[in-house]
Order: sequence, then C-alpha cells, then structure tokens
Amino acid sequence: MEVIHGAAHAAFPMGDASRVGEARRHAATLATALGWDDTTAGRLALVVTELAGNLVRHARHGRLLLAARGGAVPEIEVLSLDEGPGIADTARALGDGFSTGGTPGTGLGAVRRLADDFDLHSEVPGGTVVVARVRRARARPPARAFRFGVAAVCAPGETVSGDGWALALDGPRAAVLMADGLGHGPQAAEAAQAAIAQFAKAPFMPLDETLTLAHAALRITRGAAAAYVIADAKAGTVRSAGAGNITTRMVSGTVNKTLLSQHGTLGVHMRKPEPVDAPWPDHALLVLHSDGVQTRWPAELLAPLLMRDPALGAAWLLRHHLRGRDDATVMLLQRS
Repeated sequence: MEVIHGAAHAAFPMGDASRVGEARRHAATLATALGWDDTTAGRLALVVTELAGNLVRHARHGRLLLAARGGAVPEIEVLSLDEGPGIADTARALGDGFSTGGTPGTGLGAVRRLADDFDLHSEVPGGTVVVARVRRARARPPARAFRFGVAAVCAPGETVSGDGWALALDGPRAAVLMADGLGHGPQAAEAAQAAIAQFAKAPFMPLDETLTLAHAALRITRGAAAAYVIADAKAGTVRSAGAGNITTRMVSGTVNKTLLSQHGTLGVHMRKPEPVDAPWPDHALLVLHSDGVQTRWPAELLAPLLMRDPALGAAWLLRHHLRGRDDATVMLLQRS
C-alpha cells in the first residue's frame, strides 16, 4: 500500500521579474530537502525559471505554485496559472523557436523536455494552466489504478494551510481524506493534520469507524470539516461519508452528481456517519474541494480536461473559482 500525504503549494504571484528568483530559490530548498543531486535540481531550476519567466513576460495575474510530494517516488510539482490572454496555437507554442516576446522561444518546449510529467491547457482569452513534475534520475512512479491531481494554496497572509489531504493506493482501491480545520493558520492546520493522522493508521477501515475515531481525536483541537472516500476502480464504485462543507462531486460529459455529506464538525459535534454508495461511470472525475473554492461551478468547466493530467483540472478549477479569503484545496481523482 502506498500512502501519499499532501501539503499546500507555495504560491508566487509573478508581478515582476524579482519573483522568478524567489520561486527558483524555493525550488532549490525543496530539492535539497529531498536529497536530490545537482543534475535533477538543475532540471527543476530550469523548469521553474522558464515557467515563471513566461508568466512575467506574457500573462495577466500569473501565479506559480510549487510543492514537494512524497509517496513511492518523491517529486516536486510546478503549476503555472494565469488569467490570459491564452495561447491560440499550443502545438506551435511548444515548438522550439516560437516566441511572441522577442526571446529565443525555448520556454515551453524546453519545459516539456526537462520535466518528467508535462501537460498544458489554454483557452483564449481565458488563460493557461501548466503542470510540470520533476523526479530524481527520471524515476517513474509505480503503476497505479488511479491518477490524481491537487492544487492547494494557503489563505492570504498565512504560511501554513488549515486544509490537509492524504491518499492511499492499494491495487484497485483508493482511499482519500480531505480535512479543513476551522478558520485558518496553525491551529486549523493542527486540526486537519489530526484527522489525516487518524486516516493514515488504517486508510481502508470502514468509513464510519474512521470518522468516529477522528471525531474523538479532534476533541482537543478546534475541529475540522472532513470528507472521506473509498473508491474501487475494478468494481466502478465509490463510498463516501463526511461532516461539514467539503464538496465531493462526480463529473463527466454526462454525469454531474454531488455526493452529499452530513452537517457537523469533527471534534465538535457530529452525528453517526452514514456512508453513501455511488457508481463511478467510465471517464468520470471524482472532485473534492474545501470551502475556499466556490461550490457553484459548472461541470462543463472540466469537460475539456476529463482525460488530461488531473492536476490541470484541479488548477483550472482553482484558477476560476478561488474565493481568495481562505485556505483552498482541490483534488481530482481519475481511474487510469
């Protein structure tokens, strides 16, 4: 079984060229913490520099998000988001020599070669999202029954997120817990991580048992909303339960179903959890997000991204529907 613990991305608004160096230095710190060699750290630095530079030169309200992620093969993820003007011809933009800003034009093409994972979505004039991941020595993660993507940011002015998430993968099964500590800041983070710690002890325990244990564990904290999902790719089913305002939706070209949670707060007040079972249609995405993201978003927003890297959809949803006053986390889970 593989258990992946998530953390919020560090966000770097690209308002001027000085932020490029700031993002690159943060990437170097993440690489050092993972014990990466100079070659891998160098690839990451180039990816960050190219994506950040593109945002400074070409984009409106560009942001670069950086996060290290554990699991069987640790990686560092770079998300680039902007609000326009978009790329009219993405295939041409990915070719070497293409430039609209008087530069050598090696940016996106170089990023695609340097990164171990790369994907891009752009709409004119809506904007562009890019995901690039770098792993040590070009390592590949193990074969998984699910693909996932996360975009997560702290509340304005905070350096830690009151949201938390963890994903467990075991053959055809996946278990996800997303928690949102009340408020934001360190005490909210403490509550969310207490829920994650309980989940990590036995991710595939019956949902109601885990939530009941987490409810007891969080009594010494300020409390948290939580959503807990166990999915079976082989059976094509999802079982979910939760307390509070974490949104869980199943979205595809033909399906738009919200998996309802019950009222309450772990550690404060919660009725006996009542798991809900639902089918997982082919090509559907399972979407979970905290209340830092608006709930009334159209399913059509993700239609062009159903078969793409799930991080693109997570970033696209965050870019369009971030409330901007609280921690925000979006996870997309996709059957491989």
